[in-house]
Amino acid sequence: MKKKLSIFIFSLTIFTSFSQVKDSTLSKKQISLDEIEIKSSRENKFGISKLNNIEGTTIFAGKKSEAVYVQDLNANLASNNSRQVFSKVAGINVFENDGSGITISIGGRGLNPNRISNFNTRQNGYDISADALGYPESYYTPPTEAIERIEILRGAAGLQFGTQFGGLINYKFAEAPKDKKIATNLSQTGGSYSFLNSFNQIYGHVSKIDYNTFYLYKNYGGWRKNSNLISHNAFASVRFNINDNLSIKGEYTHLQYLAKQAGGLTDKQFYKDASYTNRNRNWFKVNWNLMSISSDYKVNDFAKVSFCGFGLLAGRDALGFLGRPDRSDDTSLNRNLLSDTYKNFGAEVKYLQRYILNDYNSHFLIGARVYQGLTDRKQGDADKSDQANFKFLNPDLLENSHYLFPSSNFALFAENIFQFNRNWSVTPGLRYEKINTSANGYYRLIYKDLAGSVLLDAKVKEEKQNIRDFILAGIGTQYKTGCCIELYANFSQNYRSINFNDMRVLNPNFAVDPNLKDERGFTTDAGMRGSYKDLIYFDLSFYFLKYNNRIGTIIKTDSNTYNLIRYRTNVSDSRNVGAEAFCELDWIKLVNKSAKHKLSTFVNLAFTDARYINSKESAYRNKIVEYVPSIIFRTGIAYGWKGFHLNLQYSYTSDQYSDATNAESSVSGIYGTIPAYSVVDISSGYKFKKFSVSTGINNALNSLYFTRRAEGYPGPGIIPADPINYYLNLKLHF
Repeated sequence: MKKKLSIFIFSLTIFTSFSQVKDSTLSKKQISLDEIEIKSSRENKFGISKLNNIEGTTIFAGKKSEAVYVQDLNANLASNNSRQVFSKVAGINVFENDGSGITISIGGRGLNPNRISNFNTRQNGYDISADALGYPESYYTPPTEAIERIEILRGAAGLQFGTQFGGLINYKFAEAPKDKKIATNLSQTGGSYSFLNSFNQIYGHVSKIDYNTFYLYKNYGGWRKNSNLISHNAFASVRFNINDNLSIKGEYTHLQYLAKQAGGLTDKQFYKDASYTNRNRNWFKVNWNLMSISSDYKVNDFAKVSFCGFGLLAGRDALGFLGRPDRSDDTSLNRNLLSDTYKNFGAEVKYLQRYILNDYNSHFLIGARVYQGLTDRKQGDADKSDQANFKFLNPDLLENSHYLFPSSNFALFAENIFQFNRNWSVTPGLRYEKINTSANGYYRLIYKDLAGSVLLDAKVKEEKQNIRDFILAGIGTQYKTGCCIELYANFSQNYRSINFNDMRVLNPNFAVDPNLKDERGFTTDAGMRGSYKDLIYFDLSFYFLKYNNRIGTIIKTDSNTYNLIRYRTNVSDSRNVGAEAFCELDWIKLVNKSAKHKLSTFVNLAFTDARYINSKESAYRNKIVEYVPSIIFRTGIAYGWKGFHLNLQYSYTSDQYSDATNAESSVSGIYGTIPAYSVVDISSGYKFKKFSVSTGINNALNSLYFTRRAEGYPGPGIIPADPINYYLNLKLHF
């Protein structure tokens, strides 16, 4: 198709991984142009890359970032196997709670992995955690089979996405195909211990409407007695493409699951028989409802605006006996019920302006966020049965506690990419935060002596409010040395609000300092990354993370009962120093670039030294920060030919501590070391036209290991990792 165009200034900017075309100015004349379509493609086919400098209205330039392309991974996607899904992201430490993958727990750069609480966790750009300020734990994990890619941004994410030391994890769902009115993705997986995962998706494009729906059913019998899970997960989205410049999208996500929990173990119990359990009355229930409405508007060729409003109506209930694992559950006593409900609403708006600086494209971003959260937490007695009866015996006057935790947040942020020349850019940024967190309710104060006699039993009312505002600053830079190598560096201040929500949980195994303070610090990193076609991809970086008033867990004697307990408090300042390296190379393409076979090897290695510093207490002066392995090493080899693939992966995590005093062991199993462990995973598959089959063995060498010592649910105590298990997946896509 031919079109006549009067052109005064013709500007064409092509963004690739490591090059940018300079603007050109042409004189006015009549020319005929063929209509062309430009399609973007990522820089390699290894399943991982860095994020582009700009994605939509988000700036990633000058930052440590990764994009994991899930469908390129040969992994057990049905169980969200974190060892495999995040195998190519350096420095990721994993908690393995169960083999179903209903939720995942990961941490990076020496930060606690529990329920991804040290990352700002999002789905398609909006929050999915319980409360972004007071309780940033994620009880919902998007199903991996629905995801196009997982976007990861390290500590510098705080400037655009909010206050978290770990950074951002954003699960971006696959978009509906533009060339089909209706398409389906049917994926059925079965495996060991009665594992069943049925993922069924229908999506497409009709006229100006894109739609995407899926339903996921999950059933897991568990390898330990008294453990099983049933889950239902549904999603629906509709995008109205009003015109070429404006679109509006609405989304709804629902998750509900019920799990029976086998509880934790002592060290002696674990090494004698890891499948042992002495809990048959512990249950856990989640009901999650996420809603969002978003809009993207292209003002002109130089400016665009995005808006996202989101909400969460959810709850989670934990029912059972929280006593130490070396003590049997006394079935003559009532169970304890912890019940939370979450009602959160928020909105973000961002404006991106492109402008010319020294004949090159620079970009200015400004945005705002408002957020309102409310957590209603109750704790009291439930019945004595072994059934999943999530009802309080005395709902009007709870035995343990009842609190409301309202929170609000207003933020303004701005970043600017100054593109000084073809190769060099600098990206400074600022964020203003105003945070208001409150607690209003009562708790029951009980002290018992060593014989179990009650010394004190009182009901204490409490009301707190904490209002603060502050400014965070950061700056990043990147320099492209050639067609395939980029140097980058970044500095960013960090902040993390204290977790009011867990301050008044009555648990015989731990207590919380009532005078907790917010955590502050900064992250700086520098590195070199690059890729060359489908031959090689690499990213080598070094980082320093300073963490002031770090909240951690110590072992202390309760002054009232004289029992040893875990105590959550501002331990001291800490600093994390580390190096992260990833490289993947296709050996066959190194020799023959046109080869149809693929034989690649990846190496993922992270060194971390995280210690408490500036401490006045000798008990944890210069001690290693809890849940920080000094070495995390993953490597693998992959072979592919036409539709066939075969993968072998080895993972090693060095030993780590579960508390700030670096205690070696305990009779209860609740604190002590987590020994080093190694795991081997094997996967293979074949794809033929619209049909594919894949299978694999996780923990192929049947290693006996564990990754955490829980102080509450799903423990307390050692949570054993799954033994050897297999899976078989059948997929039909048309």
